[in-house]
Amino acid sequence: MTDLIAIIYLIIRNERQALARGFALAFVVLVMGVALLALSGWFILATAAAGMAGIGILFNVFAPSAMVRFLALGRTAARYGERILTHDATLRAVSELRVSLLRGLLTRPYRALERLRANSELNRITADTDALDGALLRLVIPALAGSAAILITSLVLWWIVHPSVAAILAAGYLVLPTGVFCIGQGVAKSPARLAEAALQAGRSRMVDLLSGRDDLTVFGQLPRARDHTIHAFDKAAQSRRRLDQIERQTGMLMDMVTALVTSGCLMVGITLVQADVIETAQAAIGVFAALALGEAVAPVRRALSEIGKMTKAAARVRPALKAPDLAWDDPKPPLSGQGLEMYNTTFATQGKAMFKPISLSVAPGETVVLEGASGSGKSTVLLLAIGALVPAQGIVRALGCDPAQVSMDAMTRKAVLVTQRSALIAGTISDNLRLADPTASDAALWRALETVCLHKVLQNRGGLDLKLGPRGSGLSGGEARRLILARAILRRPDLLLLDEPTEGLDDATADLVMTGLRDALPNAAFLVAAHRQAERAQADGIVPVIRA
Repeated sequence: MTDLIAIIYLIIRNERQALARGFALAFVVLVMGVALLALSGWFILATAAAGMAGIGILFNVFAPSAMVRFLALGRTAARYGERILTHDATLRAVSELRVSLLRGLLTRPYRALERLRANSELNRITADTDALDGALLRLVIPALAGSAAILITSLVLWWIVHPSVAAILAAGYLVLPTGVFCIGQGVAKSPARLAEAALQAGRSRMVDLLSGRDDLTVFGQLPRARDHTIHAFDKAAQSRRRLDQIERQTGMLMDMVTALVTSGCLMVGITLVQADVIETAQAAIGVFAALALGEAVAPVRRALSEIGKMTKAAARVRPALKAPDLAWDDPKPPLSGQGLEMYNTTFATQGKAMFKPISLSVAPGETVVLEGASGSGKSTVLLLAIGALVPAQGIVRALGCDPAQVSMDAMTRKAVLVTQRSALIAGTISDNLRLADPTASDAALWRALETVCLHKVLQNRGGLDLKLGPRGSGLSGGEARRLILARAILRRPDLLLLDEPTEGLDDATADLVMTGLRDALPNAAFLVAAHRQAERAQADGIVPVIRA
């Protein structure tokens, strides 16, 4: 609950003006509802009493009837304004939460980012922020506005009716619903969390099922994956039914609270009328006010069904919001050197060196190849070179600076790393290429494609307007690899780091691609993690990477 309170405080702090106006309107709605029903009850009984007493001709019906119309119309307008203000502020706050969470992801260690599954992570962020948007709309604002309306109504009844009626109304509506909420929270928390977890699992499995349906069909696993997806949604539905049952039971208890408080006000009112302490119309005010305040405690039933997923979402979201802001400013001093140098450098995991210390130097226009067995640490050397990882020992200087001390934005302006898992997006070929240079002309895009021997393949398939599916589906592995290399060329880097760049290409194409890269970037320093002869053929030096 502490995490949820912290998130609520953050949202209120960021949107305090809009939420304050929304809270004021929510309070006005409740007060006008109480006043409308109480005034109507008083008006009916007062009119009847005046008629029975034979003074109905002298009774002024115009002022109360005008007030009834005003309250009815004003309540509707206030409700509309409250919905507009609170929902608009909440949507803005949720959008800011999503951006903060995504920025927080970027501060995680590179190895942690490698293990992320985009489908599940995006689904989790969306589900968590969606759960938290109800914290204000269905928990905080209704609770505060309802409590304020109950207290104000009690004070008014103390003044115009009787203190005993006010005490019954205040104690009944402040104590009993709070008790129901505290007890119900413990009962509803577990099924609410199970429902949310099962729903997220079902969504992730559905995305995996759709994106991998071809592979699942080939290996005969489609029915099994389908059954797992259905099972997750069935568990979510089962927990949801349990929550619905709890919500109905809570609603019954809230109705009983309203009936109990109203009956108490009625009985006390009758007693006071019989004792000639108050008039019948005054007693009616207390009874109808008690009925109207049933609306103030009604949100308790909805909040109970969602409090579990709110607290769980807040527990996941709050630590991510503590992540430090990324330093996007240019380094001081700026990148002014050339090439890449490493001296006696290695990287350690769990206190153990991954590979034996290496030293290398790559000058502008040179190509140095990293050679070693799979798993020896070649990819890790590339990550050290661009600053994604920090060496356990040794010195790294990329373009004259320690890359780990330079902002990633500044580093990637002059250095490009093409990893084995580089991604493409759903969109056209030009959309994917212009991620590197949004201002590039079509002619520049075609030159980059020609450099990697991809232009002829695309000319007959729609050219730059060829649409790719999610993760670049629609291209073969080798074609996707070449498109990623073309995108790297458009950055015009001074330092190009390549991890098995010709994977998936035949030998002849691989030779042409490596030659094209060097021709396109004659002054860039190349560091290549290589497995094939085509990647080693143009090397000015080969550095072995030996597992420690």
